[in-house]
Amino acid sequence: MRKTALNGLTYDQLVELCHQAGAKPVHAEHLIASIFRRYNPDLDAIKELPNVLRQYLAEHTCIFEPDCTASQQAADGTQKLLLKMPDGKEVETVLIQAANRLTQCISSQVGCAVGCTFCLTATAGLTRNLTAAEMVAEVFAGQRISGRKVRNLVLMGMGEPLHNYDEVAHFVRIATDPKGMAFSPNRVTLSTSGLVPAIYRMIEDTLPCNLAVSLNATTDEVRNRIMPINRKYPIEVLMQAVRDYIAARGNKRVLIEYVMLAGVNDSPDDAVRLCELLEGVDCTVNLLPFNPFNESGFKRPDDTVVTAFRSVLADADKVVVVRESKGREISAACGQLKTETAAKRRHRTA
Repeated sequence: MRKTALNGLTYDQLVELCHQAGAKPVHAEHLIASIFRRYNPDLDAIKELPNVLRQYLAEHTCIFEPDCTASQQAADGTQKLLLKMPDGKEVETVLIQAANRLTQCISSQVGCAVGCTFCLTATAGLTRNLTAAEMVAEVFAGQRISGRKVRNLVLMGMGEPLHNYDEVAHFVRIATDPKGMAFSPNRVTLSTSGLVPAIYRMIEDTLPCNLAVSLNATTDEVRNRIMPINRKYPIEVLMQAVRDYIAARGNKRVLIEYVMLAGVNDSPDDAVRLCELLEGVDCTVNLLPFNPFNESGFKRPDDTVVTAFRSVLADADKVVVVRESKGREISAACGQLKTETAAKRRHRTA
């Protein structure tokens, strides 16, 4: 019998579970407090639970905690974990330290089907989607291993979140439910490569999170080459969806992510075109100089190029920041730890 993962249930679902067990709904509050507030998987520690509910939970449910099979920590405090899921598949999660907060980068799939040519995860293709319970379990592992309270969640790890819409939406609702994990919706960000129909679905569902769009080019010719999804949803269509999202969400600011690739999308003309594309769009532009990996075929632009690109945007009154890659010395770019770990395993068995 397949057991239900408690860390994948909403408060209302836990209330229904108590009903099925013949217990009072109030015990859902006790389960929430232990699982989502204290991140304690030991249900025996919840003294208030009646025996009938304990027996039902033991027979029908589980709390999934992934094993950490590899980890690396950088001098800046960034920590990368490789987590093993129930079927043995592994995904990465990254803990990004700051003075007053801990941000966790969450994976939504094992691999990715989008095929962005500058992304290492894309080279392995898509294996499967993660469940909401597995995404919650990533947070559990991050808090347990770091020993700190995670303040911000970003769905920017392995996978395209909007290709796994139902489970990702379920995870976001658990994460932002005051009776669940109780993250502020302003502290949860979903990043997409530009799956336009799903952006409109986010609008329709009023999904309680921020939106980040990985743009990375200013012409369809370049974006078609580095992000094949653009052939289906070109820049003009994507930017209209962004404008519609902002309007529908009460002028909620979006994050425009722009990975800078030397000689590909980092020219002064690209900077000018980016300003034009973002005219009237309430957004923050996040410039990310490329974090190279072996055989990527791309290079990181010089700092002078990045500074000049940023200046064009700033002079056009765009809100722009340059986000230096955290943990560059520990393979913190998406997919690198998993790839390196797999290579070491092959070497040991060769």
